[in-house]
Amino acid sequence: RSSWLLLAPLLTPPVPVITASPCSLCPEGAHRFQWIRNLVPEFGISSSHVKVLSSPAEFYELLKVQIKTAQRRVVMASLYLGTGLLEQELVDCLEETLEKSLQAKESSNLRVSILLDYTRGSRGRKNSRTMLIPLLQRFPEQVRVSLFHTPNLRGLLRLLIPERFNETIGLQHIKVYLFDDNVILSGANLSDLYFTNRQDRYVLLQDSPEIADFFTELVDAIGDVSLQLQQDDTVRMVEGMVHPYQGDKMAYCEIANRRVMEVINSARTRQELLHAKTFHSSQQGSSSLSQQGSQASGGLKPEPDTWIYPLIQMKPFGIQIDEMVTETLLTEAERDARIYLTTGYFNLTQAYMDLILGTRAEYRILLASPEVNGFFGAKGVAGAIPAAYVYIEHQFYSEVCYLHQQERVQLQEYFRAGWTFHAKGLWLYLAGSDLPCLTLIGSPNFGYRSVHRDLEAQVAIVTENKALQQQLHQEQEQLYLSSGVVSSSTFEQPSRYVKLWVKLVTPLIKNFF
Repeated sequence: RSSWLLLAPLLTPPVPVITASPCSLCPEGAHRFQWIRNLVPEFGISSSHVKVLSSPAEFYELLKVQIKTAQRRVVMASLYLGTGLLEQELVDCLEETLEKSLQAKESSNLRVSILLDYTRGSRGRKNSRTMLIPLLQRFPEQVRVSLFHTPNLRGLLRLLIPERFNETIGLQHIKVYLFDDNVILSGANLSDLYFTNRQDRYVLLQDSPEIADFFTELVDAIGDVSLQLQQDDTVRMVEGMVHPYQGDKMAYCEIANRRVMEVINSARTRQELLHAKTFHSSQQGSSSLSQQGSQASGGLKPEPDTWIYPLIQMKPFGIQIDEMVTETLLTEAERDARIYLTTGYFNLTQAYMDLILGTRAEYRILLASPEVNGFFGAKGVAGAIPAAYVYIEHQFYSEVCYLHQQERVQLQEYFRAGWTFHAKGLWLYLAGSDLPCLTLIGSPNFGYRSVHRDLEAQVAIVTENKALQQQLHQEQEQLYLSSGVVSSSTFEQPSRYVKLWVKLVTPLIKNFF
């Protein structure tokens, strides 16, 4: 009993619990995942509003087009904004759009809100901050730049850890880009590599006001507990807000938890009321024929065949929704179901590894070969990180072989000359189906950092629509096409040699990268 009392601070404020066994709710098709709405808001949309992108260039061009056509809001959350020519072009697009809004006859209502990580965004003399200051100076009433600083980097630790290494303690890792009512979810940052030759995943949700409102409110909530960039490159907190590294840590985390959970719970309540209202209207007796007539005249939206569930993970604030949903999906995956899981940084949590090795579904895990790892060729200690990932991969593969699971759990290494690999997420194929009915897409890497240190967000997209399922299937196939299956001979290659010091150090530092 006393041990439970000791754990009480970690268990409050409470996170919503799953109130029913997933498979007992709606065992058929996509509807079996409706249990997720016990935790987060459920947004029902038409699959025609969902577009899966495939390349960095397509992502970059879409960002520019969306910025140029935005009229009410531009909200961008990323780890950082790069400092090259392509990134400057994005800033120029923002400036041009803001300028147009000022010149409009009616008073301008365009608002630009940018959320980045403080440590990564402040790295070097020329950085994300210096890129954005001209916008703040030119449009002070319309532009907000928030820099999240983890509450775990404070005191002596903050003074002693040098730049770049201080990013290992915790980051703002969410990647959401929204323009009016269009939302792009991705794992890609706002940097030239992600616009040219670093492979990621991207999905566009078009004309989705409720989803855009949710992510606007989420970014606002994190922005409110972040440092605000000023025109002179200084930072300060919103008036009355506890400071993330100078103020009381517990008080700060409690306020942050409250702000974020307010967004999640209020959106969930709104969507439940909307769902109840829609359901009640459909029971009122208007015939399907008259409904079709009103749809044809634009009176009603088409029935949703796709559901979007935002999954938030912010362990520093006691929010573990993404972790709970991911673990439940892995636990409940049935025999003969197939899960394609991908991560640019293969460093799964022990809980995820245990579930993969101990459950019944087939797994195809796509990870970066050392040559396409984002740290390949880096200077100093960071240059050894790809070797550390090889060591972690080899240990996991050895465990798979020891348990005689090679047929059920397969590792595949992505390789593409001149490219790096940053894609993350999963695709779930139900038993007997050739197409996925669920995908997870967003910022988490399924590793210790994603679960415990950083701020993360992704969405579960559940669909009954065959055309959208086909899009997701093609996305998965395209990524896996550039990969080779891992076998014991993989680790005998010279490029997979891991130095003794790396093997010794990896268990000590694996929770930081």
